[in-house]
Amino acid sequence: MNLKNYKWLDMAKRMQALAQAGLTYSDNKYDIDRYQQMRQLSLEIVHDFTGMDMQTLVDVFASEKGYQTPKVDVRGVIFRDDKILMVRETIDGGWTIPGGWADVGLTPFEVARKEVFEEAGLIVTPVRLLAVLDKKCHNHPPDLYHIYKIFVLCEETGGTLQGGMETSETGFFSPDNLPPLSMPRITEEQIRLMFEYKNNPEKPAVCD
Repeated sequence: MNLKNYKWLDMAKRMQALAQAGLTYSDNKYDIDRYQQMRQLSLEIVHDFTGMDMQTLVDVFASEKGYQTPKVDVRGVIFRDDKILMVRETIDGGWTIPGGWADVGLTPFEVARKEVFEEAGLIVTPVRLLAVLDKKCHNHPPDLYHIYKIFVLCEETGGTLQGGMETSETGFFSPDNLPPLSMPRITEEQIRLMFEYKNNPEKPAVCD
């Protein structure tokens, strides 16, 4: 997919969100029909530019109800000396900072603690929020979802460093010796931003 197609994918996601809101709040049968057509058009655009089959798109892109909001990805940032904790994803073999989708009923700090333990085997205490980043503003591959990424600094308090159900390896890496990254989950620029917080603890949290 080239860069021009990224813009079409973003517009299709916005069309889908507008259609979903319209279907949620409209009582007029004519408006409902128009919003259903808008949703179908958004699916056809994504299908043309991604090659995904229509049923898959319906399942992951147009099946939600209610007002559509961004999905939330929470990452736990842990340092040992001058290295950062990373885990290797089984799904693509790339490395990332441990984390995943936010769980309903848990706070962002609770999610960070849970994800680090499940993916790296460490018990941590969340310390402070470092960043809230909009995935579309960074050098990630395109995604069907609009995603906010939350980075939480954590302190290691126990546990045993090991992989989990979704991770095959764990390790600590310096910024000049990073492993191959899982680009849908992390970028080199984001990792370097995390090291800025290690080197400058007074640096304020950032938000796109």
